[in-house]
Amino acid sequence: MSGNSPLYLGFDLSTQQLKSIAVTSSLKVEHEVKFDFDADSKGFSISKGVLTNESENEVFAPVTMWLQAIDGVLQRFQDAGMDFSRVRGISGAGMQHGSVYWNIKGERALESLDMSRSLEDQLADAFAHPYSPNWQDASTQEQCDAFDTHLGDATRLALLTGSKAHHILRFRTKYPTKYQETSRISLVSSFLASIFLGKMAPFDISDVCGMNLWDIKAGAWNENLLSLAAGSNNTSDLKQKLGAAEVPEDGGAFLGNISPYFVQRYGFSPTCAIAPSTGDNPSTILALPLRPLDAIVSLGTSTTLLMSTPYYKPHPAVHFMNHPTTPGLYMFMLCYKNGGLAREHVRDSLPPSSDAANAWQQFDQAASTAMPLGHSSDLYSPMKIGLFFPRREIVPNVRAGTWRFIYKPSTSSLMAADETTWNQPEDDARAIVESQLLSLRLRSRDLVESPTGPNAHLPPQPRRVYLVGGASRNATIAKIAGQVLGGWEGVYRLDVGENACALGAAYKAVWSVERKEKQSFEELIGGRWKEDEFVKKVADGYQEGIFEKYGPAVEGLDLIEKEVLEGEKNK
Repeated sequence: MSGNSPLYLGFDLSTQQLKSIAVTSSLKVEHEVKFDFDADSKGFSISKGVLTNESENEVFAPVTMWLQAIDGVLQRFQDAGMDFSRVRGISGAGMQHGSVYWNIKGERALESLDMSRSLEDQLADAFAHPYSPNWQDASTQEQCDAFDTHLGDATRLALLTGSKAHHILRFRTKYPTKYQETSRISLVSSFLASIFLGKMAPFDISDVCGMNLWDIKAGAWNENLLSLAAGSNNTSDLKQKLGAAEVPEDGGAFLGNISPYFVQRYGFSPTCAIAPSTGDNPSTILALPLRPLDAIVSLGTSTTLLMSTPYYKPHPAVHFMNHPTTPGLYMFMLCYKNGGLAREHVRDSLPPSSDAANAWQQFDQAASTAMPLGHSSDLYSPMKIGLFFPRREIVPNVRAGTWRFIYKPSTSSLMAADETTWNQPEDDARAIVESQLLSLRLRSRDLVESPTGPNAHLPPQPRRVYLVGGASRNATIAKIAGQVLGGWEGVYRLDVGENACALGAAYKAVWSVERKEKQSFEELIGGRWKEDEFVKKVADGYQEGIFEKYGPAVEGLDLIEKEVLEGEKNK
C-alpha cells in the first residue's frame, strides 16, 4: 500500500470470521484481511465459530475470542504494509440478534486501555457473562411465546417491532445474578463500535430494530415490551443497561474519535472518526446502490434475502428494520439458519465421483444435471420438493429434520417420497437449492411487482438479483437462482461478494466522513460507484416457461411447510 490518500475501514464480525476491507474515497478496495475463528484463534474449543449446548438448543460464542480477532486483523493489516495514519473513518457490522453483557469493571477498563497489552488480556474480565448468543440459537421459544402473548399475537408484535428476538428476557431469567451485574448491554454491532471508540457506543438505528423492544413507527422504545423484558413496570434499570437515550437517528453520526489504544499501538490518526456500526444484513444492503425491486441474496452460513422498500409491510415470518442510512426507507429481510451449512450437509452425503475434482464440483454436477423440480414434462407434473434443516429453523419454526415430498399441482396433493420416487442423495443436491430459493420467493411475493415499460407483460419479480456471500461464486446455484426468483435484467455477483458486509460498512464510513450537508448515502455512494467495475452478470434471470413452472412449486412448498408444522403439533 502506498500514497497518502484517505482510507476507510469496514469490519464484519460474523459467525465464523472477522473480516475487514480498506477502501479509498473513490470506493476502490485497497486491501482486505480476515481472521478465521476456527483456524486462527487460540484457546477456544469452538466449531464453525461457536459453542453449542444441544440439550437447551443454545448456540453461543466467547466474547474474548472476538477481542483476539480484532488485534489479529489489525496486525495482519500492519504486516501487509498498512499505514493506519491514512484511515479517516471506521464503521462496522455485527451478526444480528447477538448481545454482549458488560460489567462496570469492563466499562472502566475500556476507557483506559494500555497499548502494550492485547485487548483480550485487558478485557478478559469485562463481561458479566463471557458468551454472546449466536443468531443460530434456538433456545428462546418460551420467550418468543411470552412476547407474542404479551401483545396479543405474533402479528401485533411484528407490526410494532418488525421483528422477533428475545435473548435479553432469556438471559435475565436464566442468569438473574449475572443480569444484575450487567452495567450495559451491547448488540454485536455496538460492541464492535465500542471497542474502537474506547467507550460504550449507542445502538444503530437499523440494528436496534432486531431487539423486539423498539417501536419502529414511533421511533422509540416500547414501554410495554420493556416491562416484559425487565420483569416489572419499572423499566429504568433496563433502560440504563441499554443506554436508552442514545439511539441516533443519523446512521452516519460522528460518535467520536478512535480510542487512544489504537493510536498508540497501531499508529491510527487521533482524528480517525468512528461511525455507528450496524447489523450484518443492513450493512450488506449498503454494498451497492440498490434501485427499486433489486434484491440481494446472501449465500453464507445463513441464506438471506434483502430488499429496501418505502413500504412498511411487517409479517411474523420476516424482519422489517429501519434502513441503516436513509430515513423513510425500510429494509426487508428473510433469514434462514439452514443456509450454507445445510448445503454442505447434502454435499457431504453424495457418493464420490471420479468425474468430480472436489466435493463441490460433485454437488454442482448432481444439481445441474437434474431437471427443475425433478421432472421434465408439463407445468402440472409431480414435483420433488423437500425441506432440509440440519438445525432448527426460524421460518418455518420447526425442529431439525429432513422431509421429502412429491407434490401434484393438478390436485394440490402431497405424498411422502420414498426410494422409488426420490433418488437419495443425488436428488437432494438440486432440491435443497430449489427449496431455499422457493421459500424466498414465497415470502417476498407481496413485495415484488411487475416491471413497467417494455417489460410490463412480465410477472412480478425482482429487477435484478445480486448474489453475495461464500456461495455467490457457485455458477450452478446462480443459474437456479435466476430460474426460481427471476430478475428480468439477470443475476449478478458483487465483485467482493464474499465480503459484501465489510464493504457496506466501509462505504458507510466514507459517507459518514465525506458527505456534504444533507447528502444522502445513495447520492454520495451512487455518484462514485462504477457498475462495470463492481458487479458481473453471472446468470440469466427470468426465463419464460421455467419461471412459471416454479409458480405451482411455491404453493407446494407452502403446503409442505403447513403439513410439517401440523405434524409437529401432534407430537
